[in-house]
Amino acid sequence: MTINGMKCTSCGKIAQPDRLRFQGIEIDGWRCNCGEDYFDPEQAQRILLLNKVRSKEYEVTIGQIRSNLIIRIPTELAEALDFHKGEKVHLKAESENSLHVEASSL
Repeated sequence: MTINGMKCTSCGKIAQPDRLRFQGIEIDGWRCNCGEDYFDPEQAQRILLLNKVRSKEYEVTIGQIRSNLIIRIPTELAEALDFHKGEKVHLKAESENSLHVEASSL
């Protein structure tokens, strides 16, 4: 990779930074004039993990710390959603037994 781009393995020219669609989600990458696309490997890996956890259902136990109820988020799910300790999230009740969680930084 160079500062302005990445050497294309197909034609040898420099692929330029661009936003590319990977499995329906826009991520960083490089696009060459010959038609080759190169995805940012960390972002692509996160999308693959996100698609994996979307097909799963997690059962967690509600705990308590002092007067607050807590829900632990499984590591695999936290990694896929890019959640980190200390990060603020928004909670919204969607129905009488459904909760929506969204990271503030998204």
